[in-house]
Amino acid sequence: MRLPSVRFLPSSTAPAVVAANARIAWMARAGNMEGARATFEAMPLRTTASYNALIAGYFRNHLPEAALGLFRRMPSRDLGSYNALISGLSLRRHTLPDAAAALASIPLPPSVVSFTSLLRGYVRHGFLADAIRLFHQMPERNHVSYTVMLGGFIDAGRLDEAGKLFDEMPDKDVVARTAMLSGYCQAGRIAEARLLFDDMPKRNVVSWTAMISGYSQNGKLNLARKLFEVMPDRNEVSWTAMLVGYIQAGHIEDAEQLFNAMPEHPVAACNAMMVGFGQRGMVDAAKAVFERMQEKDDGTWSAMIKAYEQNEFLIEALSTFRDMSWRGVRPNYPSVISILTVCSALAILNYGREVHAAMLRCSFDMDVSAVSALITMYIKCGNLDKANRIFNMFEPKDVVMWNSMITGYAQHGLGEEALGVFNDMTIAGMAPDGITYIGVLTACSYTGKVKVGREIFNSMCKDSAIRPGAEHYSCMVDLLGRAGLVDEALDLIKNMPVEADAIIWGALMGACRMHKNAEIAELAAKKLLELEPESAGPYVLLSHIYTSTGRWEDASKMRKFISSRNLNKSTGCSWIEYDKRVHLFTSGDILAHPEHAIILKMLEKLDGLLMESGYSADGSFVLHDIDEEQKLHSLRYHSERQAVAYGLLKVPEGMPIRVMKNLRVCGDCHAAMKLIAKITSREIILRDANRFHHFKDGFCSCRDYW
Repeated sequence: MRLPSVRFLPSSTAPAVVAANARIAWMARAGNMEGARATFEAMPLRTTASYNALIAGYFRNHLPEAALGLFRRMPSRDLGSYNALISGLSLRRHTLPDAAAALASIPLPPSVVSFTSLLRGYVRHGFLADAIRLFHQMPERNHVSYTVMLGGFIDAGRLDEAGKLFDEMPDKDVVARTAMLSGYCQAGRIAEARLLFDDMPKRNVVSWTAMISGYSQNGKLNLARKLFEVMPDRNEVSWTAMLVGYIQAGHIEDAEQLFNAMPEHPVAACNAMMVGFGQRGMVDAAKAVFERMQEKDDGTWSAMIKAYEQNEFLIEALSTFRDMSWRGVRPNYPSVISILTVCSALAILNYGREVHAAMLRCSFDMDVSAVSALITMYIKCGNLDKANRIFNMFEPKDVVMWNSMITGYAQHGLGEEALGVFNDMTIAGMAPDGITYIGVLTACSYTGKVKVGREIFNSMCKDSAIRPGAEHYSCMVDLLGRAGLVDEALDLIKNMPVEADAIIWGALMGACRMHKNAEIAELAAKKLLELEPESAGPYVLLSHIYTSTGRWEDASKMRKFISSRNLNKSTGCSWIEYDKRVHLFTSGDILAHPEHAIILKMLEKLDGLLMESGYSADGSFVLHDIDEEQKLHSLRYHSERQAVAYGLLKVPEGMPIRVMKNLRVCGDCHAAMKLIAKITSREIILRDANRFHHFKDGFCSCRDYW
């Protein structure tokens, strides 16, 4: 960067000027750059120090163009001007070369501050080799230079080199000693950290807190608490460090007791407590802390949203995120990822698009974790095209992103596309992980690619570093079972090297239902009862199998068994997003919706149209031995049909009707949906508990293999 030639004038030391300069610096630190600039422009006499203060403020508040413009207009510059320029340019990774050029262009001999400003930039952005070279080139060094370089070694995990530099330091102040102590703690070298702590000639509250955090991070909570109790002075950071230690160790009762004993409740401590409560499922306790807080930051809102999201209070999470936006609080990474997870779970595409727009405004679209969550959201909302466009635009891709696309294609029944992404992933040199293989095997299962699935599974066992676990065997059981190879699936379970879990037996149970194999289903149900004695799922499936084969007496006994054991039975429900609201429907309970009258009329209209199209209800999907008219009435009010009827009434022509269901769609509703899509000329996208079904023109994307 070329700098113009300038003349140098001394800065004034008049009291009024000094006070104005101090005011500019104070306003800049507070982020009030309008006030700082107004003070600067109102000064009758501006000195070089005045310019320096405003330039530093512009850089600090992320206004580099304004800072550079002012630097170029300065009537005179001193060494402080160049130091402000170097320090400011060092704040951003891509302007580090300009900072180095500015250091080389100073017309005066650079000071140790000049070199240290660039050194700090190299360390901040991870250019450790450049930092080491500059450090050795410095004509002189002070304790700040040493401390900055020490921090660089520690951040890079090069603790032995940090130790050598620490030993060479001529002046080991409390800051340097605390930095070295923290480095030892981060590396798990807690004994060395304690020796250094005990050897410190002077300790401050930061030193004590670092040692307490070190003990906590390394699982030595008793020692942390003992040290905490004998601290000569405690501040809110000390209390919070001890609190976080308990929370990270899962000791929520101890954390709550300490939290209640705190003389004050700073925002950081409240946020940590909310996170702890959320992790333990104590949503009401987290909400109570949230509502008592007079001051909230973005971490507060994020903690509350996360507590709701991880405990499946999805609507509450959405409401809190909206409230945060209305109050003008800028979302952070955790809150964005949490709310994208909620949008994925509820499959609310329109709201997901709004979150995507917020990500673009906040420049979160360059973060690989956030973009992976965004891709997953579009996939789970049924918009594969958008997910694919984002995936193709983003570089570099991590394994999570590749897995999202493979799993997404699998869930939509696009086996060839999933296998294509898997092939591209290996060509790109990205090593598959266990989740990758689950996605690929699921794709083979959902599309009947038994041969390909076997080859991939065998390749994983022989050629990869991934050892197949229960989840991979579950995919193979599902693959074989769907293809009608139920006996082979059972043999695989008997001979596999891992213990069969509920998911594996559940996959076999689903295959038995599909192929009406009551004998093996009874065996699977017995195993599931041993693993999940409180779940009604396997017995509901077994009841379905008995019903579908006309074994009404056995089906009746099974229902009585479920009732006598008070087993948990999931109620079928479906939902649809419309007008920024989630509308929920429950099987057999249509009167619960405020617009039930018009929904009933639409269902009756659809019944007539279906009959005209040759539809005949499949009574095997009704659990009770009732007459045909009652069966038809029962099937009509399945939750997914209610949701589709509402979508036909509300969703504009030309727009897909997107419905979500918490259970597997029944065969009768699947057949009806194909006809409804055809006779209404609408596309219906149904996401059930297992996968997506795209109904259009009388066909389903699953090709009836589901």
